[in-house]
Amino acid sequence: MSHVSHPKLGAIECIRSLRNRSIRLAVRGDGTLRLSFPLFTSRREAIAFAERKAEWIDNTRRRIAQRQQCYPTISGSEVEKMRKDAKRAIPELVARLADAGGFRYKSLRISKARTRWGSCSGENVISLSLFVMLLPDHLREFIILHELCHTRYHNHSEAFHRLLNECVGGREREYNRELKAWHIPIIKD
Repeated sequence: MSHVSHPKLGAIECIRSLRNRSIRLAVRGDGTLRLSFPLFTSRREAIAFAERKAEWIDNTRRRIAQRQQCYPTISGSEVEKMRKDAKRAIPELVARLADAGGFRYKSLRISKARTRWGSCSGENVISLSLFVMLLPDHLREFIILHELCHTRYHNHSEAFHRLLNECVGGREREYNRELKAWHIPIIKD
């Protein structure tokens, strides 16, 4: 991995990857570019590819900036308070919901994840973003139940959705729609 400061495109993180079969370009939330490319492609070729996508990059950066304007902001000190609250409240809530539904999980992690509310690994390790503390109780429980259902179904199959819908009293679609209105905040200091 190397970093390039391009005169027109700005900061680019260049990653040569064994897995890539083609050049991939992504714009991160902070506007920097992630350019990954196969071993048989030179860095110069990959950067030329990014240069040809300059209009797409500008449009994507503009969309990201517009979206972030409607995201809430939170200070670092508020995040630390929320972390303490989450470490105190979430383990108890997860244990209670797991017991009530007959779910078993290996362990629980609470992180500062900003791209997703939660996840469940193949080993049934549940990870939750501390930002679930910003949600109303019913949506916080919905996310936890979603991850607990993944301890039985490690996919989003019909059986998974049937179980989750049963766990939330037939309100899965309603809660999913409501959850889409919530955004993990941008941390400002």
